Amino acid sequence: QLQLVESGGALVQSGGSLRLSCVASGLGWYAVGWFRQAPGKAREGVSYISVSGRSTNYAASVGGRFTISRDNGKDTVYLQMNSLKPEDTAVYYCAAADPFNTNTVVTAREKYTNWGQGTQVTVSS
Repeated sequence: QLQLVESGGALVQSGGSLRLSCVASGLGWYAVGWFRQAPGKAREGVSYISVSGRSTNYAASVGGRFTISRDNGKDTVYLQMNSLKPEDTAVYYCAAADPFNTNTVVTAREKYTNWGQGTQVTVSS
């Protein structure tokens, strides 16, 4: 059972940037996804990355603004968020899934069995 810990959430002005981090011992063996949940809304997938880091996937709402990456040597996955908008305000969670292979992202939420506690991102207008 992985223990994922997110960090990097903060209050930022619209147009600003943040970098979220997700760390867990052994994370380098797993496909990882970032999800978010805004008040009163369902949790949604934001971005996904394969074990190798060569494959990534983004929700349409964040494509071109967010970048997911990983450093397997540090068991860490990052989410660089640029041009932030008030509608990006949410608790952001990272999660890990057993991969089908090292170059495939996992987008099915039910495959994610290890979750962090979340980090709050608030974007003011």
